Amino acid sequence: MGTPAIHSQSERPERTAPPGTGTRRTGQGTAGSQALWLERLTVTGFRNFAQSELRCDARPVVLLGGNGSGKTNLLEAISLLAPGRGLRRARLGDLNRRQPGNSPDHGGAWAVAARVNTTEGPRELGTGLDPANETGRERRLLKLDGEFVSSQQALGEVVSAVWVAPHMDRIFQESPASRRRFLDRLVYGFDPAHAGRIAAYEHAMRERARLLREQRGGPAWLGGLERTMAEKAVAIAAARRSLVARLSAACQETHGAFPAVGLALAGDAESWMDELPAVQVEERLLQSLANSRAQDAETGGAAHGAHRSDLAASDLERDMPAAFCSTGEQKALLLSLVMAHTRLLALERGSGPLLLLDEVAAHLDSDLRAALYDSILDLGVQAWMSGTDSALFSALGPKVQRFHLREGLVLREA
Repeated sequence: MGTPAIHSQSERPERTAPPGTGTRRTGQGTAGSQALWLERLTVTGFRNFAQSELRCDARPVVLLGGNGSGKTNLLEAISLLAPGRGLRRARLGDLNRRQPGNSPDHGGAWAVAARVNTTEGPRELGTGLDPANETGRERRLLKLDGEFVSSQQALGEVVSAVWVAPHMDRIFQESPASRRRFLDRLVYGFDPAHAGRIAAYEHAMRERARLLREQRGGPAWLGGLERTMAEKAVAIAAARRSLVARLSAACQETHGAFPAVGLALAGDAESWMDELPAVQVEERLLQSLANSRAQDAETGGAAHGAHRSDLAASDLERDMPAAFCSTGEQKALLLSLVMAHTRLLALERGSGPLLLLDEVAAHLDSDLRAALYDSILDLGVQAWMSGTDSALFSALGPKVQRFHLREGLVLREA
């Protein structure tokens, strides 16, 4: 992938703690400059950016600009430094910069590079579209400390990122798939290997569906894929169950104006694990997959497995399922859940995740907005918040750093 040329849009910050912030607290004591924070971000040929760079200190970041200026694009670039498909789950080729008229920019494949400070010291990360790939399939390259790595798990061992974006406003009313992806992203922060299990499970499921559709492969071949699915599904279910159990306790504590959240996890393996040991759950799931081959050949999917699990949430104080709450109430529940996860991660790993909050402040009342800001500052996490109205962030004063986006340029506010 190489290292993109650097063109600084801002002054290099001091490596010391930002002025006026003092020592910031986490659930484990002090974080300050030892918390996870992004020091430098460089994007090349990405969305509406030809090439731009941000240099930051450990304080939260506010991205300001009009609609279409690239605020969400920058948050998406950061999200690609962590395991998964990023904030928008876009195809790799769709991330390439495009010229006016929506024609592709043939100047090269997109790339994102960053210097991230962790509890163990600074690390260099990079990712981008492979420009030399000759297979015809889009391929993503990953770099860690100057060396190519083959697994996204390597990124997850360095960076954890969680986001809340406008497209998630009704996540509790959408299909279970969006809630599963959200839950799995929370799991990545505690268990980076979870990303590899998900990838292996989905690959085996796709191959099984292809063989059933084409009526190819004997029982042994299908059985091997189903064995992989069953093994990975049980491991995935165990990781989800473990996090939901811990999060349930954390979410029942209210913080400021945030509501207390109730959580429940539903699914084949998850429910069977209430009564059976993991090895028996694996065998039961394996048998269920074998029995559903004829049905799955017609539907093109799989009637059983980790891809059918779901996360349910509720407002505990009102005893109201999240799906029945208003859009604003759902946003409050989602943020309460994210901040509970951040507190838990800071307590167990000594550092919270990078928080990517796209246009969040504009859709919160003053009490919730104040509670969100207080939580971010109290935990000492580097939150990246975007918005069009600078007044919404005025209460934060010098406790945050501000960048203005305009026509593909990123300018640091003095």
